[in-house]
Order: sequence, then C-alpha cells, then structure tokens
Amino acid sequence: MTEHFPSKIGLSQQFSCSYLPEQQEQLLVILDQNCYSPERFEGLLELGFRRSGDQIYRPHCPKCNACESLRLPVQQFNASKSQKRKWNKLSDEFRIEINQQEQPNYYPLYEKYISLRHQDGSMYPPNHLQYESFLFCQWLPITFIELWHLDKLIAVAVTDTMPSSLSAIYTFFDPDYEHYSLGTIMILAQINYARETHRQHLYLGYQIDSCKKMRYKSHYKPAQRFVNDIWVHSDTRQKSS
Repeated sequence: MTEHFPSKIGLSQQFSCSYLPEQQEQLLVILDQNCYSPERFEGLLELGFRRSGDQIYRPHCPKCNACESLRLPVQQFNASKSQKRKWNKLSDEFRIEINQQEQPNYYPLYEKYISLRHQDGSMYPPNHLQYESFLFCQWLPITFIELWHLDKLIAVAVTDTMPSSLSAIYTFFDPDYEHYSLGTIMILAQINYARETHRQHLYLGYQIDSCKKMRYKSHYKPAQRFVNDIWVHSDTRQKSS
C-alpha cells in the first residue's frame, strides 16, 4: 500500500442499497481536503475508495460486506475469444477518439441512454445537474474515451486519470447500437488506453457477486479484488503481489 488510512473521515446515514434492496447502505466519506488530488486519490483507490462527483467514499455497511473493489492489471490482461469477437465486429467505419474535455454532444447521448436503458434506476429521469454532479469533479483530470460511427458519437467512457492508473466511472452509449456490445467495447478501449499510456491498473469500481448487473465485471481476467483490506487474485483469492 502506498497510502495510510485517512484520519478525517465521516460516516453517512444509512439508506437503501441500490444494488441489494434488502440491505441498508452506509458510506465512509473522506473529509480531509488534502486527499483531494490525483496522487492522494490513487493511494485511496488502493484502499478500496472510489469517487462520485467531488466526493471520495467507500462502503461501510452495518450488516453487509458484499462490495469488493475490483481492478485489472492491464499489462497482464488477456482478452477472451468472446471479447475479441466483439472488438473485431467493429468495422473501419468505427473509431476511438480520446478527449480531455467534456463536449456539448455528451449530455444528449447520456440523456437518451438513461431514458431508454435505465427507467427503473435512481438516475431516471435524467437531468443536466444530476449528470454533472455524478460524473465530473473539480480536482481530478478526466479522460473521455469516445466511440464514433462515421460522424456520429455513439459511446463515451468517463475515466478518472491518475499517474499510474485509470478508474472507470461510467459509460453511456446509444441504445440503437446495443447489438455491438458497447459496454464490453468501452471497457476494452479503456484497457487499451491504460496500456498505451503505461499505466498499471484499471479500476472497475465495486463487484457484488449476487448482483446480476455487475456480473459482467467477472469476464475480464486476470483481475484483483480488495478483500479484507488486501488485494487478492479474483479467481483464486490468493494474495496478489
């Protein structure tokens, strides 16, 4: 570990878990403003924390420990046959673009994605304030990995950028292109970008094995999970180096 556990931490109130409805969720929230920098945040990622908007948090639920932070050592990643097929399905009409600034055409795509794909979720109905407060922050550089079909933007992966790692925050895409498995494509694009920029890890957020919405994360190997305050290999649960 490269970071000590912060001394200034708050504890949120309990509220209903959006992933496991039968559980109550509670969060540790970083209060020390000195932690709000790319370098310090990278150390906190190693301790199982994550970002939402400007806030750094980690689950600290009273009766549940199902959330386990998941990361990929990108230089060791091996795409499966299925992942290779999906990537190769993209013709020369598709291209990946990297942008360091939010663009005006992002929000209409986000709005369409939430409205058509997540009508049963907490982010529906979408609005611009919610979009900004969830995805962006003032103290961290963000990379936007875009997928284009000809002259049409069809997917954006919002990706936090630290010195030695990336953290996948959220991907939204045009549901009209769902048959291209764009969720998979955008994770593979983030892995490729991490490799190209010589980073060690891509953090994929929290894994909850009993939540169907998160099972896709288990398809990327090798992976490491943060279990009982150590990183272990996801399959064998042996301590990772």
